[in-house]
Amino acid sequence: MGKRSRTGSPATPATRVLAERDVPITVHTYEHDPAITDFGAEAADKLDVSAERIYKTLIVEADGSLAVVVIPVHARMNRSGVAAALGVKRVHLADPAVAERKTGYVIGGISPVGQKTSLRTVIDDSCRAHATIFVSAGRRGVDIEIAPADLLAVTNGDTASLV
Repeated sequence: MGKRSRTGSPATPATRVLAERDVPITVHTYEHDPAITDFGAEAADKLDVSAERIYKTLIVEADGSLAVVVIPVHARMNRSGVAAALGVKRVHLADPAVAERKTGYVIGGISPVGQKTSLRTVIDDSCRAHATIFVSAGRRGVDIEIAPADLLAVTNGDTASLV
């Protein structure tokens, strides 16, 4: 099981932004296994949290612009739902190198908070069913537990049906 703390937790751009804005969070850490590429399933397992509460951050290209999509780790992105939410015709996952360069985070550790380039953010409306959800803190093996309303406020995000 992972460790839970705020004091002494790893500093990332995401945790710094949340601290500066006095957003209540709990930082959860676990030992990331480099052989695992299903980062969300690993987080759910190692933190002993239902996969429905763990959300992944995807960077998508939407008609030439980039956007952030946050969906449950166990779900697949519904491209037409994402396109409708963003008001575009088509979306696809951004090239991983572009996603890393624009966010300042590595794949598997991209946080919706504290990105190098501010991007439009849309979060799946299923987040409202939970008091708190888990998103990456900006590093593999480090997640933030946060109220959906706080995540929406800090990212200036919207909700929509994305899965």
